[in-house]
Amino acid sequence: MSQSLTQTRQKMPAIADAGPQQYLTFSLGGEVFALGILNVKEIIEFGNITEIPMMPAFIRGVINLRGAVVPVIDLSARFGGETSAVSRRTCIVIVELSDGDDRQDLGVIVDAVNEVLEIPRGDIEPPPSFGAKIRADFIQGMGKVDSRFVIILNVDRVLSTEEITMLASMGGDSAKEEG
Repeated sequence: MSQSLTQTRQKMPAIADAGPQQYLTFSLGGEVFALGILNVKEIIEFGNITEIPMMPAFIRGVINLRGAVVPVIDLSARFGGETSAVSRRTCIVIVELSDGDDRQDLGVIVDAVNEVLEIPRGDIEPPPSFGAKIRADFIQGMGKVDSRFVIILNVDRVLSTEEITMLASMGGDSAKEEG
């Protein structure tokens, strides 16, 4: 009897995973990206960011979010491009990352937030092995929406706190060449 209960438990996540997933879509450098909605805490207006010296260019600084210090990552720079130009549609998406029992909020600068979409699992292709403008390990999949593709980001890889900490410690002197 316990074996059938174990088998049932193993099948349950597969059933839940078969349904459509919700994603927040946003524009960045003329392309459309998506983040799983379960990682998104809130979207705030682009505001005062306090710069931190000796950080890589993709770490724009920190913001005060209701008394909490939240690091802000420039996704465009994180992907190896230029730092984002701020426009009136520029937003900061607050993303919650979990590492075991630890929870870390990070702000992500995007050009504009588009909409929340449901993308069925069957409409998500594996990431391309070449041709993308960003690292393949940053891409969770390619969601088919109407006649276009949306790049679904692997939030744990893109915003890996270990990798960002390592890059920040290595990047010190060369990180802010323009500054």
